[in-house]
This record gives sequence, C-alpha cells and structure tokens, in this order.
Amino acid sequence: MYVQLNSQIICYEKTGEGSPVILLHGNKGDHHTFDQLAETMSQDHTVYAMDSRGYGESATPKEYHYRDMAEDVINLITGLSIEKPYILGFSDGGIIALLVAIKASNLLSGIICCGANLTPDGIKWSDMHDMKKEYKKTGDPKTLMMITEPDISVSDLGRISVPAMIIAGEKDCIKEKETMRIAQGIPESSVQILPDENHFSYIVGTDTLYRYIKGFIV
Repeated sequence: MYVQLNSQIICYEKTGEGSPVILLHGNKGDHHTFDQLAETMSQDHTVYAMDSRGYGESATPKEYHYRDMAEDVINLITGLSIEKPYILGFSDGGIIALLVAIKASNLLSGIICCGANLTPDGIKWSDMHDMKKEYKKTGDPKTLMMITEPDISVSDLGRISVPAMIIAGEKDCIKEKETMRIAQGIPESSVQILPDENHFSYIVGTDTLYRYIKGFIV
C-alpha cells in the first residue's frame, strides 16, 4: 500500500487485527526485515510495516535525516488515523521511535527500541570505523546519516511520557552503556540485554523478539 504524506510517498504493508503496532526497519533494510515477526504478531495485532523514506518502495528524498523520518511516522499515524499504536523500531528504526516519542508521545501507547543509539559515539569504535570506510568508498548518504546523526540528549528522553522497552543484544554494535543511558533517561522504561544475540540475530528473518515483547504490547 502507498500513502502520500505531505510531499513524501510512503509504502507500507498492513496485516492482522487487534491493537496497532508500527514496525520500523534499520539502515539498508526495508519492511521485509520483519516478515516473520509481522506474520506472528499479526495473529494478535494490526501490524503496519513501513518502508522509511528512500528505502524499499518509498520515495527517495534529496537528503536523509532521522528527524524527517520521524515526521513521516507521525504523519502516517495521523494520516491513517491509527489509534494509539505501539512503535517497534530496530537500529535506525529505534532512533526514529525515540524521536517520534519525544515529539508526539500523545499519539502513542508505547515504544520498543532495539539496538538504538543517541549519538554516533554510542556505536562501538570498530563498527564506526567500518562505517566511515564504507562511506569513503561509496559516498552513500544513508551511511553518512549513521556517522553524523542522531543527536539526542538525555533531557530529550525525559519528554517521553509513554512506556518504553529498550533492548539490545549482548554482542551488539551498540555500546551497552549507551543502551543503559537510553533506558535510564526515559521516565517509564525497562531494559533487556539479550544473551548471545548480536545487532541483527534476534530481529532479521526471525520472530524471536516476540517472546520478549508480547507482554508489553496490550
């Protein structure tokens, strides 16, 4: 399905029935990242799996910024009249989930934030080094976004007024202290570090995550 939100065309897939959940993928991905998770979740929920601007079948913008992507999610919620959804964001999608909740908690029931960072410094040095090498080689603006954004402060997190579940893998490319910082900055939050999981292993091509979050989404 496609919807025009102001000047941006967004592609999304809607499945299932029940309380609504919006799924936000990571950098270089698209909504198919969540195919198995969406199939399982749609037994209990209405699932909206969307392609961020410039990914999948959504229209390509001139520039890439997390705040613009967050605005697209807000516009999706209001444009489709989605009543108090939960947002589940992975990696870049987790960053976007935080930004949506900072700006528009009143539209949400809660957020689940997986493998997100507040600034580029929250990414482990070796992984950031690889990203910078990739950008030098390719000039990909999506990679540039990862190495220069976001810039979310702990005081920004204090504006989130819905419950938040903060998740990362034990072997994640996100520093564990960054994950803890996010959880500690949100007034009503919990944190889980998943044993033996890396940045992708509990998300991509699996519904493993659902057993951790099922009790959070009502």
